[in-house]
Amino acid sequence: MAVPSREELITLRESFRAKKQACFILGASGETGKELLAKILRQKLFSKVTIIGRRKLDLEAPFYSNVRQEVVDFERLDEFAAAFQGHDVGFCCLGTTRGKAGMAGLVRVDRDYVHHAAKLAKAGGCRHFILLSGMGASPTSRFFLLQVKGEAELKVKAIGFDRYSIFRPALLLCDRQESRPAEWVARQVLGAVSYIFPTFYSVSTVTVARAIANNVVMPAPANKKVEILENADIHALGNIK
Repeated sequence: MAVPSREELITLRESFRAKKQACFILGASGETGKELLAKILRQKLFSKVTIIGRRKLDLEAPFYSNVRQEVVDFERLDEFAAAFQGHDVGFCCLGTTRGKAGMAGLVRVDRDYVHHAAKLAKAGGCRHFILLSGMGASPTSRFFLLQVKGEAELKVKAIGFDRYSIFRPALLLCDRQESRPAEWVARQVLGAVSYIFPTFYSVSTVTVARAIANNVVMPAPANKKVEILENADIHALGNIK
């Protein structure tokens, strides 16, 4: 992956802003989604930003005053197709855990909701779809979560967006509001390891959000509709401010 310089990125952002595009974010209540929303608002990348979710978020004005919120029922998503219309770019940060939703619930959220939303987005005019997946995602993975995420990647690919960017971060380092003890221990250990091997096992949600925001203003890879950014790529692109 070719990484632009900071000066090149500034020029790309200015050119992107001039297009006055619209975007939506799925999963804006999650740690990465919140960071991404803040990033694209600070950089004023889009003329219209829509949050699509199961409930309204408590967003403080005036920073979020231009953000529109659409409340949908993911179990009856076809009835809310209008929420997905009129966007050039779609960011999908949907995800849950097996402990929180069970195996069936995880499949519904991480694969089925993602796939259904992507189909509605394409029908609504979305050209560039960005999916937050996970390191090692594959339909043949021995790990259930990564198998589900791999299936989601393929289902979205089959929809045929003009551009499809898949982000596969390793363990996300962040300060979660909800308590996940096992994940907390892993973050403490891998947070220390990341100082020595910064691109191997972990990445901060701030870095992921910055990488996604930087990616969206860059031109699509030549002759390539699908791009996959692995953890090292995310670090490289996300370290440019």
